[in-house]
Amino acid sequence: MRHFGHIAPAVRDGLFFQEPCSFDADAPPRILSAALGATLYSPATRPTLADDVIKQAARGVVSMVLCLEDSIDDSEVAGAEENLVGQFAELDARGGELPLLFIRVREPHQITDLVRRLGDSVRLLSGFVLPKFTQERGVPFMEALTKAESAGGRRLFAMPVLESPELLHLETRREVLQEIAVTVGSYRDRVLALRLGVTDFCSAYGLRRAPDMTAYDVRIVGDVIADVVNVLGRADGTGFTITGPVWEYFRLQERMFKPQLRRSPFLEGRAEELRTALIEHDLDGLLREIELDRANGLLGKTCIHPSHVAPVHALSVVSHEEFSDAQDILRPESGGGGVLRSAYTNKMNEVKPHRAWAERTLQRAEVFGVAREDVGFVELLAASLAE
Repeated sequence: MRHFGHIAPAVRDGLFFQEPCSFDADAPPRILSAALGATLYSPATRPTLADDVIKQAARGVVSMVLCLEDSIDDSEVAGAEENLVGQFAELDARGGELPLLFIRVREPHQITDLVRRLGDSVRLLSGFVLPKFTQERGVPFMEALTKAESAGGRRLFAMPVLESPELLHLETRREVLQEIAVTVGSYRDRVLALRLGVTDFCSAYGLRRAPDMTAYDVRIVGDVIADVVNVLGRADGTGFTITGPVWEYFRLQERMFKPQLRRSPFLEGRAEELRTALIEHDLDGLLREIELDRANGLLGKTCIHPSHVAPVHALSVVSHEEFSDAQDILRPESGGGGVLRSAYTNKMNEVKPHRAWAERTLQRAEVFGVAREDVGFVELLAASLAE
């Protein structure tokens, strides 16, 4: 699979200076953690789950979470587990390219039980999402994952969700973060990414952000994100990929744009028309939050609606200017440091301070590609929605 792989090759060629790389579920963790992109969540109770997964893969989704936790009622868990096992068997029988698939569980015992029940179709599973992760809850989860991996004969990753009240509350946050750092550090080769449960953070104080506000505008949430990145997202080799929080609003219906986008994948001067339409349909907040995610050290995003996927991926593509700066900073002859004038002649690149940024930028460029000089977010989004 690859990002933007659902777009026709000729159209991709017109969009990308460097196309996104191909990868599969057996790729190195550094590739998979960067490539998660917009991770689409779906309740495990859906009777058409196999069809949904195949449909979303054809629309550019590369990672999905099938949820047994907060998205379903407590009384539905047993039926949802049974449904998951049947839907995995159907996906296995049908074959074809699938997204990276993860299961969000409630308790550690579900991990070993589900791997046993999945049988041969466990080969379609990339790992588990672990809710309300702390050291106390996290260790049993990680131990269960290790056992399940051995029993299933397949590499399985963990994606802990940081969402517990102890992490939110100021008096316990530092200790909890340090404990989480020790726990995930002990299982570094199995932790693919850390996810932020901002909805739970807001719930603890009876808050809910409006569609014109980002998570960073809710100061108590923004402070937690900053502290999580401070401890767990460092660029010194100890950090992890941390993904952006969920965006709750989805009034935009992609079908509204289909007739316009069929005329040309490059909009023929109608970029402002699409930009205005996106703002009018409550995606302005999402777009700002995606930009703030990256500015604050996050990569990828939890998504609960398919209409969010294309904007997340379009804004994850590296611009030609970013790519040019990163390459200049990392040239062997620049290894001794110093200051370089940008090839775009609009900034100074400091080799040593900007090195970690450049390395992360090239990692993002590998999985999301580099846009051509005259291609921006709107062109990438339009091409994605037009397919």
